[in-house]
Formats: sequence, structure tokens, C-alpha cells
Amino acid sequence: MTETSPPSLPPARALLSPLALLWAGGLAARLAFVVLEPATAPIADETMWLMALRRIPAAGFSPFANYPIFHPPLYPYFLAAIHSVFGSLAAIKIAQAILGSLLVPAVYRIGARLFGTRSAVAAAAVAAFYPELIWYAAHFWCETLFLVLFWWAIERVLAAGASSSRRAAVLAGVLFGLAILTRETLLYVMPVAALWLAFAGPVRRPALGLAVFATTLAVVAPWTVRNQIQFGAFIPVSTGGGLNLYQGNADLSRGEVYDEYYANEGKVEQYQWARAAGLRAIWKRQPMWIFEKVRDEGPRLAEIDSLALIHIRRGAYGAASCRTYAGVSAIVLLPWLLVVAASALALSRLRLSRETALLLGILGAYLLLHIATHGFSRYRLPVLPAFFVLTASLFDGDCASGRPAARRGLLLFLMAALGMLLAPSALDQLGHLGILAPPAYEGFAPVCPIP
Repeated sequence: MTETSPPSLPPARALLSPLALLWAGGLAARLAFVVLEPATAPIADETMWLMALRRIPAAGFSPFANYPIFHPPLYPYFLAAIHSVFGSLAAIKIAQAILGSLLVPAVYRIGARLFGTRSAVAAAAVAAFYPELIWYAAHFWCETLFLVLFWWAIERVLAAGASSSRRAAVLAGVLFGLAILTRETLLYVMPVAALWLAFAGPVRRPALGLAVFATTLAVVAPWTVRNQIQFGAFIPVSTGGGLNLYQGNADLSRGEVYDEYYANEGKVEQYQWARAAGLRAIWKRQPMWIFEKVRDEGPRLAEIDSLALIHIRRGAYGAASCRTYAGVSAIVLLPWLLVVAASALALSRLRLSRETALLLGILGAYLLLHIATHGFSRYRLPVLPAFFVLTASLFDGDCASGRPAARRGLLLFLMAALGMLLAPSALDQLGHLGILAPPAYEGFAPVCPIP
């Protein structure tokens, strides 16, 4: 009888691989920020998320409670579960730092499948050390959880496409379902991935696309049934989408929208009224609606701003000096400007393939969804990994080289469009820095008043 040998440890070379080092560096950067961030307290919508710490345990973690309904359930339950075990907000931040670091290997694997190892390393490096993602890990917003679920789902779709693996397709559906229960917008983007898997490529594989679609719905359906039982209405995930649809399309101020919304009594009634009112507003604005929305929401999605800077302007860190604000602005905003400009260059040189078509389809569908509602710098965060991968493709030596005149024309068009998208917020940011008059819409005292 032969003796079974113990499992061997991974070689030291694997432990020191570029991916392992980048993941460790990304985790260390997030944990360091959790420890070293200047004293602050949850403000604005963060306080709304943290209601979960009281309400969900008070209901015994039962889904049959009136909370949550305005937002999807997974992030509030994530917060409440960790707080119930460890009893501190610091524990939640540490958990988010660990979770957020898992985006690094997802981006690496996607980059490797699309463009090769050099591009994968570059994309993972950006994901590991992108300042805004590090900041979010220490704050109470659903983006950290959502990004990891979303992009691992995309990675599994690509894996299923490469290997025809039904297991990978089912796992992609599970991840998509969990991501939708974190942020509902993906419910309307997931079909792009399912259709790509079913029909893109020389061999059609409808069973794989159906596996993604059906598994996603199977994960989401219990919460939809819960909403039907609890509220007596068909609410796929949450009611917040109705308000966003109306707010983004009504020709009214934010305050007027909220006055109309809360004039309806009951959460279901508010949701149904806002959804119907939003669709009516869209219909009335035809046929120019989509052009007006690109004009209005595009600059807001691309804006040179960040929630990290808004927190400083709101006084969440106490009284900040103008020099501090300028320094943080450079740290947070320059990476966005470099990544979006490099992505435009990459698009002008991109060799279209089946895999890059999926990346562009997901990116376009997600951005169009927010253009149809309303834009904000926070709302572009979920598709930042697509920009990282596009930027990293510049490290690949096999960029398309045919028809150089056409590609130069495309680059000029993309750069001109990007300039128009960024110009309004550039002027606003100059106002925040005290170079121009501060924008009047914000309502807080400027950190950098004009001398």
C-alpha cells in the first residue's frame, strides 16, 4: 500500500507573481487608508445605509420587514451582519477593504483574456491603487461590494465563452443575481452578457446564455416574491428606480420632484406613481429625448469630481484648508483624467474581437442606462474596470494598424467629445479651487473662496 503524500505548497515563484503582489498591494493600500484616514463620520446617504445596523437586527434579520425596499437588500444585510458579529464600524471597513481587493484578480483575468499578460498586469495595477476605489472601501456605499460581484460575473462569462463551461455560466448567473440584489441597475444590463454568450462567435451556444439568464433570475426571484407578499405589488428588487427615472427626466428641480413624490402615501404608491410619471416625461420629450439626455447627463457622468471631494466640501473632515483640498483633488482627479483619455486613445486603436465586443457592450449599456436616468461621478464607478482594461490595452503590441487615417479621425472625434463632456465640470472644479467663482448649485461654503 502506498502512502498518500501531503498536498504540496504553491511554489515561492507563484506567491511572488505579479498578480499576487498587486493583490497584496491593493489590500495593503485599502487597509492603510482605513487606519490612517482623518477622523470623519458618516454623512448624507451613508447615514441612510447605516439604518440597517438597527432595523435589520431589530426584525431578527427577517426579510419580511418594511426595510429595505427603497434600496436593494444585499448591502444593508452585509452591513448588519458584520456589525452584529463584530459590533463596530471599523470591522465593516476592514471587511470592505478585503472585499474590495478582490477586484484586482478579476480585472487581471479579464485583461489577460482580452489582451494578454502585460495588459493584465497594467489593468490590475490601476485597480489595486486607484485612489477613489481605495476611498470607497472606508465608506458606507454599496459600490465596493457591487464592483466585485459585477466584474467577477463578467470574468465568469468570458470563461464560459472560452471553454463552453456550463458551470462557469451558472456561477456568472449567481454573481449577477447577487450584484442585482446590491444595485438593481445591472438587471437591465445582464441580458447583454447572456445574449453575447448565447450568440456571439462562430458557434451559437444558447444553452449557456440561458443558464446565465435563468440562474440570475433564480437568485433575484425570492426577493421579488418577498416584495409581492410584503407589499402586494410586483417590485422586481426595489422602489428607488422609479424615483430616479422621474427625477432624471422631469423638467423640475430636485426639491419639486421630491415634493411630488412624497405627496403620494405609501412606498408602493410612490414607486408606481414615479415610474409612470417618469415614462410620461420621456414620452413627452420625444423625439429629441435621447439627444437632450446625452447633452445633460453625459457631462455629469464624466464630471471631474468625486464623492471624496464632496465629503471635504461638506465638512465631513472638519475645516479643511484650500491647500489640502487642492492636494486631494490632484490625487483623486488626475487618475480619472488619465484613464479616460487613455481609454479614448485605446478605442481609436482597438482591434475588435468577440471579447472586446462584450466589454464595450457592457460599458455602453451601463452608461446609457444612467444617461436615461441621471448622471453623477459615483454612478460611473461600476464601469471603471472597463476603462482600466481599455487603458491597459495600450501595453499590448497588437493594436489595429489598418486604415490609419480613419483611426486618426476617430481619435480626434473621441477627444473632442471627451473635451465637451469634461468642460462644464472643469469650470466647476476651478470654482471649488478658488480660481473662478464657486458654482451656486452646491449650497455649501467654498473651501477655497476667491481671494
